Amino acid sequence: MTTQRSDDGPRAEPPIARPIEEMRTGGAGRFRIYLGAAAGVGKTYAMLDEAHSCRRRGDDVVVALVETHGRPGTEAHLAELEVVPRKIVEYRGARFEERDLEAVLARRPQVALIDELAHTNVPGAGRNEKRWQDVSDLLAAGIDVITNVNVQHIESLADVVERITAIAVRERVPDAVIRGADEIELVDSSPERLRRRLLYGDIVPPDRAREALRGFFTTETLTGLRELTLRFLADELEGRSCGRPGRTRGETAERVLVGVSTAPGSDAVLRRGARLAARLKADLHVAHVVVGDDDPFDMKIDALRRLADDLGAEWADLSGEDPAAALVDFAGQRQITQIVVGPGGRGRRIPLLGSGSTVRRLSRRAANEGIDVHVVAQAPSSATSPSDGGKPDGDPRTMEGRPQGR
Repeated sequence: MTTQRSDDGPRAEPPIARPIEEMRTGGAGRFRIYLGAAAGVGKTYAMLDEAHSCRRRGDDVVVALVETHGRPGTEAHLAELEVVPRKIVEYRGARFEERDLEAVLARRPQVALIDELAHTNVPGAGRNEKRWQDVSDLLAAGIDVITNVNVQHIESLADVVERITAIAVRERVPDAVIRGADEIELVDSSPERLRRRLLYGDIVPPDRAREALRGFFTTETLTGLRELTLRFLADELEGRSCGRPGRTRGETAERVLVGVSTAPGSDAVLRRGARLAARLKADLHVAHVVVGDDDPFDMKIDALRRLADDLGAEWADLSGEDPAAALVDFAGQRQITQIVVGPGGRGRRIPLLGSGSTVRRLSRRAANEGIDVHVVAQAPSSATSPSDGGKPDGDPRTMEGRPQGR
C-alpha cells in the first residue's frame, strides 16, 4: 500500500549480508518506509507519530535508532518511547554513537524504529556495512520495522538525482529493498515551506542555512526532487495494483534487456533501463557481451554486476564476435520485448561493445524478432562508481539535513 501524509511538524544469528531477495520471506516482520523528497519534510516525526499509535494499540515498540539532529519537536516526540541504548564505536580517532543491532535482536520487540535507511554504519559497529542490512536482519527475526529514506538514495534514480542536484549521492539503497516494503508512505512538503523551515533553523543550524538555501535547497532543486518522488511513488503504486510484488516469473508481459560494457556511462544506461522496466512492470535482464580477449571479470564489469543486483536484475555473460547477434539471440531465448543500449560512437567502445553500425545491426535483427530497441542518450558515468559500495569519505555516517552529499 502506498499512501500520502501531509507535513507535520540467545538466538542463532542470521547470515551476514543476506541477499536482498531473501528480505521478504515467510514469517518475516512487516516493513514500512516513510519516503520524502529531502531532509526536513517530517519523515522522522511521522515515524515517531506512528510509533505512538502502535503503543496505543498495545504493541511493544522500541526505538532502535532515531536521529533528532537537535530539533526540539522531534526530541519531544521521542519522549515516552523506549530507546535501546546506543553503542560507542571508535573510528579514525573519533568516537561515534551507533545503533546496537544485537541489543535490539535480544530485546525482540514487536516493532522497531530505525532512522535513515541509507546510512553507512561506522566500521566496527557490527555485522553489517549498511543500515538496510540491519533492517533485513530485524525483519528476518520477525520484528516489524519502520524506517525512512529520501528519494535521492534510491539506486535506480542516482543519475537523475545527480542531474537535478549537481551532487553525487554516495549512500544508496537497492531498489529491491525499497520495493520490498509492505507499505511506502509519502511525507510531503512544498519547496517554499522547506525553505522557510530552513531559514528558521528547523532543519540545519542557522549558520548553515543561507548556504544551504543557495545550494541543495534551491526552489528548483527541491521542485525537481519532489516531482521525482511523486513519479516514483506513482509507478510503485501502479505496479502494486497490478500485483507486481506477488507475481511469479513468466507472468509478466514485458521483459527488458540492457546491454552493458566497461565503457563510461554504462551505469547510467543500466539505471535508465531499470526505470523503463519499473514503468513497464517488467522483468529486468542485463547482458555483457564478451568479445575476443575481453575479461568478463574486469573490475568495471564486477561493479556493474553489483549494480544490476541492487536494481533487482538478472545478469548474463554472453560471448560472440557479433554483439548484436549475441544480444538478439539471448533476447529470443528469454522472451525479451525491449532492449536498451547506449549510442554508437566512432573510435571508442560503447555500452553495447561496438560502434554505431553495431547499433544499426541490432535494430534490424531485433525488428525481425519483434523486439523494440531503445538507444538512450549517452550519459556520463555517475560521479560515484557503484563499486565503492556507497562508502562516504571521512565520517561514515549519513548526516540528515546536511546539504552536501546528503
